[in-house]
Amino acid sequence: MPDKLEELVRAALAAAQAAGDLPEFDVADMGFERPADSANGDWSSTVAMRSARLAHCAPAKIAAAIQANIPADPCLAKVEVAGPGFINFYLNTASANDIFRQVREQGDDFARSNMGAGQKVQVEYVSANPVGPLHIGHGRWAALGDSLCNVMELAGFDVEREYYINDHGSQMDVFGHSISKRYLQLVELMGEGKTREDAVAVLLADREAYVADEEDKRPESHPYTDAFNEALGGNAYAGDYIVDLAARFVGIDGDGLAAASEDERCASFRERGYKMMLESIRETCHTARCDFDVWFSERSLYEKGEDGTSAVDRALAKLDELGYLFRDEAGALWFRSTDFGDDKDRVLIKTNGEYTYFASDVAYHWNKFQRVDHVIDLWGADHHGYIKRIQSVCEALGYPEQFEVVLGQLVNLLRDGVPVRMSKRKGTMVAFDELLAEVGPDATRYTLVAKSNNQMIDFDIEAVKRQDNTNPVYYVQYAHARICSILRRAAGVSVKEAAELGMDAVAERAVGSDYDLGLLTDASEAALARKLAELPSLVESCARDRAPFRLTHYAEELAGHFHSFYAACQVLPSEGRPLDAGLSHARLAVVDATRRALALTLRLIGVNAPQAM
Repeated sequence: MPDKLEELVRAALAAAQAAGDLPEFDVADMGFERPADSANGDWSSTVAMRSARLAHCAPAKIAAAIQANIPADPCLAKVEVAGPGFINFYLNTASANDIFRQVREQGDDFARSNMGAGQKVQVEYVSANPVGPLHIGHGRWAALGDSLCNVMELAGFDVEREYYINDHGSQMDVFGHSISKRYLQLVELMGEGKTREDAVAVLLADREAYVADEEDKRPESHPYTDAFNEALGGNAYAGDYIVDLAARFVGIDGDGLAAASEDERCASFRERGYKMMLESIRETCHTARCDFDVWFSERSLYEKGEDGTSAVDRALAKLDELGYLFRDEAGALWFRSTDFGDDKDRVLIKTNGEYTYFASDVAYHWNKFQRVDHVIDLWGADHHGYIKRIQSVCEALGYPEQFEVVLGQLVNLLRDGVPVRMSKRKGTMVAFDELLAEVGPDATRYTLVAKSNNQMIDFDIEAVKRQDNTNPVYYVQYAHARICSILRRAAGVSVKEAAELGMDAVAERAVGSDYDLGLLTDASEAALARKLAELPSLVESCARDRAPFRLTHYAEELAGHFHSFYAACQVLPSEGRPLDAGLSHARLAVVDATRRALALTLRLIGVNAPQAM
């Protein structure tokens, strides 16, 4: 409808200029928007205010001239000028309700636009080290990142989802040594006659006692964990999953690696454990409905090519060629990030020849821009101080304004309002896959997307699991299930038959092809039409502002409008309550359009739209 109204306004503007009522000028944006108050029309244009300087006229005069020259059109009931120059358009009933037909005909393509114009954008998110399971903080990034990609795709961007695997560096050796020590403890316990399962139980109970003994008053209750920490100097991965990995290797290798050197044993466990952990991360992401197009290995940046150089070597050589590198007196290599507004220069290679994490990031981001036009990284808020150095290197490499970071706040995990105690030092983080198993992907995804990334989330496990209208995801899904029930009754099919046919086919049978939307005159029907018409511009704003959380608000509002409509308007005839067949079919079209819009909104945030609950 905005496209149609824009044609009318441009025709009116041309007529007013031809008649000499307005001077010659051109304006690109007609400024159409939905008035917050339906009393101000179905659509409003701010073109008069936007063009006042160009026309050297008061906005009210421009608006009046346009209003006087608006061509007659059957979709318009009236056009009014209000305030300082708003042009308000009131549609006739059938035209205002045409949104129901549009939603039904366009289906999953409703709200699709070309705002992104095919720009190739890479979104990188989660990217946890492959040395442990994902936790709820990673889960927030999975839900947010995937939802953002969905809305950007619908808005016309060519999106690539990427996970950066931090599989290079000292943390990988720490991981290998951690498994090695637990493996040796299991072998020792089994040498005393315990089964592998019993040995695992001993270590887990010992670790549990260690976690409970916060003040270390009962060291005799956790000797194995104390020995583990002492052997590794406190620099270890301490979670239960390390014991589990060690037990898997006992099952594979027996005690065969107990006699090997520590370096040999560490290397073996590091590489095999890394593959196991990465596969576990892939499975968790898949369960969370978060699949990636690219899994990019940090190690690949250090692999030497045929010319004997690595991606890191080539990236640093490029910066050196551009004049942005220097060495200090001790021999360390630095990037002149202060040339781009950073508060200090950044080291790339230490005096001992060791590459910093920043060196990897330089090569990685240069690699990204060989593949895409624009890069979006999703980081935790604690990485805020890292933004400027990456922006600086992207600018140095010739990609200014093509790199952006979306920062996110923490997630507080609670159970019935009581914080779930977690300690990263002691390895007592709640694994994301455990949360998904208990709560389910739908409620988890919805809750983790429901707030702006700039806000902290209180994720109360029991509240999120609640099956009543106090739980937003249940409220929205119930609205969809209720709609499907209405359509099934109208079509005369069972739940099983509907599942076999598909709800689109059921809806076609229920609604039919001949319905008159002009019969819909109730205020609740008009409110639903306005709410449905908001979705295309909402999707664009979610993509533009990197704000998919707005979709959850919209879903709840749409569900609320539907419940109000269903309470006010009879949809199906029943015994003692006859209903005109034409009105019934028109209202069934309303019901089906709402179903499609709800399902699309939920799909964009990775949540199922159930047909029955």
